[in-house]
Amino acid sequence: MLAARFLRMTEAVAKGNLVAKLETFFDSCVLQGWKDSVAALQAAWRISGWNESRIVQPCIDSIVEKILLPPSKVTWSYTYTRPGYNSTRKPHQSVPKDWWTEDISDLDIEVFRSVISTVRASRLLPPPLIGEALHVYACKHLVDPLHVASDAGLTANGVLHQPPQSSDDGEEKLVAMQRRVLESIVTMVPGEPGSVTGRFLLRLLRVANYVSASSSTRAQLIRQAGSQLDEARAADLLIPLPSDPHAYDVGTAEAVLEHFLAQFQRPAPTDERRRMSAAMEKVARIFDEYLRTIALDRSFPVGKFVDLVECLPDIARSDHDGLYYAIDIYLKEHPELSKADKKRLCRLIDCRKLSPDVRAQAIANDRMPLRTIVQLLFVEQERTIGAAAGSHAASGGAADRASVGVISQLAAGTKDEEPASSAGHKSDVHRPRRDHARVADGASAMARSLSASTKTPPAARKERTPEETGSRMRNKQ
Repeated sequence: MLAARFLRMTEAVAKGNLVAKLETFFDSCVLQGWKDSVAALQAAWRISGWNESRIVQPCIDSIVEKILLPPSKVTWSYTYTRPGYNSTRKPHQSVPKDWWTEDISDLDIEVFRSVISTVRASRLLPPPLIGEALHVYACKHLVDPLHVASDAGLTANGVLHQPPQSSDDGEEKLVAMQRRVLESIVTMVPGEPGSVTGRFLLRLLRVANYVSASSSTRAQLIRQAGSQLDEARAADLLIPLPSDPHAYDVGTAEAVLEHFLAQFQRPAPTDERRRMSAAMEKVARIFDEYLRTIALDRSFPVGKFVDLVECLPDIARSDHDGLYYAIDIYLKEHPELSKADKKRLCRLIDCRKLSPDVRAQAIANDRMPLRTIVQLLFVEQERTIGAAAGSHAASGGAADRASVGVISQLAAGTKDEEPASSAGHKSDVHRPRRDHARVADGASAMARSLSASTKTPPAARKERTPEETGSRMRNKQ
């Protein structure tokens, strides 16, 4: 058609000329089929873009018309290739609602945007279906930076491995193309809640960070991803730095978390508050798992790690098991930490919020400072006494003797170590285990005190707070 028009093979030259015949075929055959309409649109766009609107626009209109048809009226004339869908289907079954998303994902971003905008303007399709089309297109044209190949400058799909600042002219063009696709997709994301998943938004944010998208694009993704952070996984928060694909941008992850927490500052009805509380518990587990990955970075400063832990308010964590594991990993990967830094980290753990199994692990953990171990033993003893008060006296005495045995083992272990010779450590009540003989004496005193408590009837015991007991221990030392 384009060549015939260029050669002016029209009716004005000769009746029944080629242009008229091709136009008739185009209208009666090409535009009636789905695959033919998509293929003709791709071909015309590659040749002349919007300049040949006599072909491009009719193709777009034909595609939109077929997309808006109810699935029951769609003729299943090709194989459905979406992953996870069984192609051996019965003829009477309706086609899936997203049957069209895979085919239009092959279009150029400008044509794709025109199709999606027209479909959205009709208001005949639900926003999640629009979001699914965006997801399919993004997965085909934007590779997740977390999965970028490490052995080549470019992946098979043309996505950059090296940062754009150090790329040549060809790679700069690819960066510009990736940025254009990303920013177009972001502008098409429906504003209705649930249109796209939180995981998809965080994936777009990783790409935006990697290709240096505009600040407005990044701000929009951070805001939207923050509102749906409870749908994410810990790996979704790992956002590689443009300058170093093996390092993560924790600042962007913090910004997403801040936008999630900002939702709780607004008044909301009771049902919404209940939903948000459940979302907060999910986010706390997600973030603690994220901290475990960050803790593996041996160059990550302890101060930044503490700040990252404190980004989540105390009320958000119903338990501290995940936080304990993250801090333990950080201590393991950073053996050069000073005593003060170790204490600073372990102070973030609320011993009362650890499950019994994790508390037992922590008590036996050589990386935990002695102060933390003592606090854990106090909590263990406190809970044992509380349980004994409501049960038979014999079972209570056995439980108390078990706690005394743990403390006795601690005392025996510390006595075998080399005694301290420096008098300057006398006032250090946070000394790690096995550093000073004075610690062993204090632990033995604790064991004698707890042994005596087991001989006292539960009703006659006076429960002491950890602070009061700690004060008595220091006086004995």
